[in-house]
Amino acid sequence: MLELLKNALHNFTVADAVDIVLVSIIVYWFLNLMKGSRAYQMTVGLLTVVGVYILSLYLKLNTLNWLLKEFLTYLIIAIIVLYQGELRKLLAEIGSRGFFRRRGIKTSKEAIGTIALASKYLANQKIGALIAIEKEISLKNYAEKGVAIDARISRDLIVSIFYPNSPLHDGGMIIAGERIRAVACLFPHPSEHPFLEKFGTKTRHLAAIGLSMETDSAVIVVSEEKGTISLAIGGRLFMNLDRETLEKRISEYLERR
Repeated sequence: MLELLKNALHNFTVADAVDIVLVSIIVYWFLNLMKGSRAYQMTVGLLTVVGVYILSLYLKLNTLNWLLKEFLTYLIIAIIVLYQGELRKLLAEIGSRGFFRRRGIKTSKEAIGTIALASKYLANQKIGALIAIEKEISLKNYAEKGVAIDARISRDLIVSIFYPNSPLHDGGMIIAGERIRAVACLFPHPSEHPFLEKFGTKTRHLAAIGLSMETDSAVIVVSEEKGTISLAIGGRLFMNLDRETLEKRISEYLERR
C-alpha cells in the first residue's frame, strides 16, 4: 500500500493537480445545487449502490457483483433522468460565469426600494403577489407568455396590478432593469422539493421556488392568507421578511456575480 502511494506521488504531475482541482470544483458546484432538494437523498442511494458494488468485488460475491454491474451499465442514463433539473441549472450557472455570459440589465437600489415598498403595502392589505426580478438569465420566454406592458417601476402601478379583481392580478410580474416587462406570467412549479407538501395548493410560493430553481432571478411572494413576504433565490425560500430585510437581500444578491 505504501509502495503504491510512493509511486503515485513520484508520478504526480501538474496535469494531475489541475485534474483534481477541476473535478473538486464540479463536485462542489453540484453539491451546492442539491441543497434543499431531494437530489441529496438520491445521491446517497447511488453512492450506497456503488459502495456495495466495490464490496462485492472485494468479497468475490459473483452473483451480487453481476447484478450491480448490469445496473451500473445504465448509471449515466439514471443520472440524466434523476438529476435533469440540477444538471440544467449547473449548465446555466457555467454559462452565466463564462466568457460569453449575458450581461443582465441592472436593477437600481432605488427601483428595488420601490418594489420592496409595494410588497410591504400589499402584505399589509393581505393582497397576494408574485414578482420576479431578472438577474443574468433572461426571463424573456416567461414574459412572452404573459401580458407585455413595458412600464416604469412604480409603487402604485405594482399595487394596482395585483389588486383583487384586476384582470392582470393572476400570475407573476417580471421586472428587468428599471422596467416592468410583463404581468400575468406563468412560472414553472418544481416537480420535487421539500416544500411541496408544506405549501400544497399555495401556487405562488411553489411558482416562486420553481422559477428560482430554473433561473437566477430573485422572486418575491406576498401571501394573501397571512400577509407575509417571502423571497425565493436558488430554490431556497426565505420567509417572513420585513421591508428592510427584503430590500437588503435582493440588493446583495443582484450585485453578486
